Amino acid sequence: MNNMLETIFPNWTQGERFRVTYRIANTGAAARQIAEDICLEQTVEVTRSVIPAEPIGSWILGRIESLEETFNASSEAVISYAEEITAWELPQLLNVILGNSSLTPGVRVEKVQLSPKILAAFKGPRFGITGLRHLIGAPTRPILATAIKPMGLTASALAKKAYAMALGGLDIIKDDHGLSNQPFGLYAERIARVSEAVRKANSETGGNTLYLSNVTGPIEQIWERARFAKSEGADGFLVCPGLVGFDTMRALADDDTLALPILSHPSLLGAFVASPDHGIAHGPLFGLIARLAGADASIFTNYGGRFSFSISECRSIATDCLAPLGKLATIFPVPAGGMTLEKIPDLHATYGTNVMYLIGGALMAHSPDLVANCQLFRELVEQEIKK
Repeated sequence: MNNMLETIFPNWTQGERFRVTYRIANTGAAARQIAEDICLEQTVEVTRSVIPAEPIGSWILGRIESLEETFNASSEAVISYAEEITAWELPQLLNVILGNSSLTPGVRVEKVQLSPKILAAFKGPRFGITGLRHLIGAPTRPILATAIKPMGLTASALAKKAYAMALGGLDIIKDDHGLSNQPFGLYAERIARVSEAVRKANSETGGNTLYLSNVTGPIEQIWERARFAKSEGADGFLVCPGLVGFDTMRALADDDTLALPILSHPSLLGAFVASPDHGIAHGPLFGLIARLAGADASIFTNYGGRFSFSISECRSIATDCLAPLGKLATIFPVPAGGMTLEKIPDLHATYGTNVMYLIGGALMAHSPDLVANCQLFRELVEQEIKK
């Protein structure tokens, strides 16, 4: 087949195949048909009768490597794809992984095994765990983060909260993901005031709190917002890839003129994981794909909070954030969403020390003294480490 490919495409050297494991909510002949349909939809999108044998039928077309019945009247299909069809681009890679088949009920991506050449095509996280730890000055312990909120406060009021949080010793203060450029909370004023407040607190405490501004917005404004935030002293960015696209986040991470850490927020991504029979599993979405797209830390909703993630789903995210992935840096899993100070012992037992805890509303509600609340947050984490 190599000779045939070289004849048709003289500049193309056939590479490896990568594998995607799908859960199909069916069994037997029906599952086989769905798997065959996935092979077509994710590659050539035509009927088999019109596919040339070489090289499309023999190489370009998706290939069923295995199909096994599993549990709950479901099957697991491992389908391989030629690495070349990704064009070494993140949008096309995601298109191949699920693409048209996302429109088919009962198809869910459970695992993605990428080839070395695909992994080498992505820079991934600029900082990752090691780089963020260096910036913060925390070589081993969990990283402590919070969000300034709620929407509707003035820039001055948000800055006052950020000042107190930094005085309390937190490592990262981020914009809440709902803070954009609303008329009651203009972006430029918020960034300037909050950056100044965090710098002031750091100068008083000798600390190194980082402020991450939310640059999620209209695509033509994202780089303008990011450059403005950096010029005002912001230390990184919050990005919602479900709203602006994973490749937008990747481009921000790859931009050497910015070169700041990126925290990925899960807004809208819940639609991918909410159904056990459809979409993309938690680990690949919040772990592997987030890393390919340059996130240095990935927020997800923790088990036992106000959302429905289970402990096993959360552990799968942490695993994919921390597992070897070519030369791509590992990233912090960031459990959030209904987190409270009382849950820290359980969280430590689940995640260990390579984790970033994000507690927002509960931190403000604990007592009227926000500085003391943040100090307590840090003390409780340090106590768990010493046990």
